[in-house]
Amino acid sequence: MPVAAQIPLSMLVVFASAKLLAEIFERFGQPGIVGEILAGIIIGPHVLGWMELNDVLRILSDLGVMFLLFHVGLEVRASELLKMGGTAVVVAGAGVAVSFFAGWGASALWGAPRIEGIFTGAAMVATSVGITAQVLSSRRLLHTRAAKVILAAAVVDDILGLLVLALVSSMARGPVRYLDIALTAAIAIAFTWFVATFGTRTVRKVMPHVQGRVSLAEGEFALAMTLLFGLSLLAVYAGIAAIVGAFLAGMALGETVDRRVHELTRGVTELLVPFFLVGIGLRFDLSVFATKTVLALAGTIILVAMASKFAACSLASLKMGRPDAFRVGVGMIPHGEVGMVVAQLGLSLGVMPQSVYGIIVFMSMVTTLAAPPLLKLVFRGIGSPRGVDEEIVRVG
Repeated sequence: MPVAAQIPLSMLVVFASAKLLAEIFERFGQPGIVGEILAGIIIGPHVLGWMELNDVLRILSDLGVMFLLFHVGLEVRASELLKMGGTAVVVAGAGVAVSFFAGWGASALWGAPRIEGIFTGAAMVATSVGITAQVLSSRRLLHTRAAKVILAAAVVDDILGLLVLALVSSMARGPVRYLDIALTAAIAIAFTWFVATFGTRTVRKVMPHVQGRVSLAEGEFALAMTLLFGLSLLAVYAGIAAIVGAFLAGMALGETVDRRVHELTRGVTELLVPFFLVGIGLRFDLSVFATKTVLALAGTIILVAMASKFAACSLASLKMGRPDAFRVGVGMIPHGEVGMVVAQLGLSLGVMPQSVYGIIVFMSMVTTLAAPPLLKLVFRGIGSPRGVDEEIVRVG
């Protein structure tokens, strides 16, 4: 096959299979994103073998989740989200603490070494906001109180997850460098707080002056993209995920840019998000479950990961009322790519065997697949049907 044909072929197979499965699932009343993830499993190396996760698909996947979070940020108001800050911190803190010790404890009960158990716990702490955000956005639920708490908690969760990862990786390498960890935490918190607090008012003052000097046909969209990539880069340097910077960029612009930017962003998001979802499915591998012991451990880890996150986050948000508390708990369940990153680090440091790495990846997959139908269940009767004009459900 000509080298020039590889990129369009990869994009064709991934995008077409994702949309085909999404259409089938939605016709049966199920969330389309589950079909898109399953499309990755089916075309992946362990079922049909049509596609493997190569560098092109990784880049498209990373762009997909960045645009997804940017799009979600555009649809929420910073002022409304910041009001949920106190609840979000409590929810994120409870979810991280309980998940970490539950994962560590479950691993210890199976006789795992201490450092392996610590990495297993660390793989359970962070929520994959991309999956939850996609469900909330597609079902027009971003205006709900529970959705705002979930999004705000996911940002805090990312910072706390970063600190846990820094701590356990430092323990694996030798003496813990508390000063470096504290400095990383301070930079990450300061960056997130500053952009979330002052981003909207800064953009509101600066954007009109810049727009007046730009002659491009889609000048406002070009400026929005510049801010998206700029804050994503700064987020990485601040020690947190690029998707947090993307979300903050969208939130800063949400109350300033016109509907044209929202429409263009939605179009790019619709193109790229399938690569993110299919990429999750491409990582799926059942070959590691060769023995009953590994299978039993996998079942234990999955149950502990889901139960601990749901219970901790639900209880932490119980003052919102039981229905919203359940919604927050379910929204914080998916682990997605975050758990995979932690497991990959543990594997590379030699503190996690291949079988446990496979279990963590499997746990991330199962929690990701479980979240959309569970979210549909707990948000039943709320939100607008697919196809309703988005203008009527704009936040505020």
